[in-house]
Amino acid sequence: MSVNVNRSVSDQFYRYKMPRLIAKVEGKGNGIKTVIVNMVDVAKALNRPPTYPTKFFGCELGAQTQFDTKNDRYIVNGSHEANKLQDMLDGFIRKFVLCPECDNPETDLHVNPKKQTIGTSCKACGYRGMLDTRHKLCTFILKNPPESNESGSASVKKEKEKKNRKKDKENGSGSGEAGNHDNFDAPQAVDGDDDDEDWAEETTEEAQRRRMEEISDHAKNLTLSEDLEKPLEERVNLFYNFVKQKKESGTIDGADKEILAEAERLDVKAMGPLILSELLFNENIRDQIKKYKRHFLRFCHNNKKAQKYLLGGFECVVKLHQVQLLPRVPIILKDLYDADLLEEDVIFAWAEKVSKKYVSKELAKEIHAKAAPFVKWLKEAEEESEGSEEEEEEDDENVEVDFLLKSLLSHFLYFEYLQVFLIFCHRGIKVQFTDFSSQGF
Repeated sequence: MSVNVNRSVSDQFYRYKMPRLIAKVEGKGNGIKTVIVNMVDVAKALNRPPTYPTKFFGCELGAQTQFDTKNDRYIVNGSHEANKLQDMLDGFIRKFVLCPECDNPETDLHVNPKKQTIGTSCKACGYRGMLDTRHKLCTFILKNPPESNESGSASVKKEKEKKNRKKDKENGSGSGEAGNHDNFDAPQAVDGDDDDEDWAEETTEEAQRRRMEEISDHAKNLTLSEDLEKPLEERVNLFYNFVKQKKESGTIDGADKEILAEAERLDVKAMGPLILSELLFNENIRDQIKKYKRHFLRFCHNNKKAQKYLLGGFECVVKLHQVQLLPRVPIILKDLYDADLLEEDVIFAWAEKVSKKYVSKELAKEIHAKAAPFVKWLKEAEEESEGSEEEEEEDDENVEVDFLLKSLLSHFLYFEYLQVFLIFCHRGIKVQFTDFSSQGF
């Protein structure tokens, strides 16, 4: 069964068709893999090597890929449904097949490994441009250009032409266009297959300015692709310096989207909260959680790994400001929880095991001990919510008040307790004084 190459086009008479992906899961356990049975036919319809879409799947899924070109077997490790891969293939087609101008798939790639650029040209509308090389697949394409890569063949032809011209000159048959071209293996400079000539057709000021902008963009893309090849530590340092520069320039408040984009570009998104904690938090962390909530949410929302790094960053901040923050550990954790930066199961998992990954074992034990009232309250609240789906608003408020009072009595100075007590009284919240004698008041 065939489908439209551009599946956003619903016209049944759309002439660009490709076979629907057929995927077969093989193996068990750690050896499980998905074989894309008809990848060769699909790739042929897209005018791309079958290794490209297969590698694209690997990049998007974070999985290893295998190519057995002799037996036409293209494999992605892990178990993946055909429909999921078909949807993912749409992303490959948009990025690497469809023309940005006319949306037709009649495009060719022109890889220049020396300049680390990937050009694209459309036979339907005549568009010529450059691909954004930030995607991981571009690194693979640069190392494995298409066999019919025109830019490669053009450079070979030009090299041959140079050698033949030199030979002609040595034989006294002239140079340049004056020489005898009948002896040349390569075409003349006006041959339409010569890519370099095609790229330099226009000589107007506008065309020159456009080419200079393209050169600048290509240089940026080259730098971006090089960054991804660097070790994790170097990429983390690049991200740290990026955020630090935003902070020092005073533009950090509105730079949450830029910061996320840079972390994704460097493939360090999960570690983002650790870096942000180091640069944005100090002894005033409670106010800063509110101020930079949006920055952290971009990393921590539905990302448990990022939340674990946030807890690591929190421990590091406590280490730097122990006197001020150690007594306030439960309240700070509740602030992070209320801001939707931490989920219950992540907090429970963290509380179960004391780690010396970010701070000393002794300090980590102290932090966990201070956090114990909050963790206990959170577990009790979760158990209560499981037992009854609907709770009275007043009961919810009293649970929170009970937790806050216990934390304050355990960890805060007397005058701080007094302030909170007065607030509760002002709001008309009933407070029971059953545990005062045991707290030394």
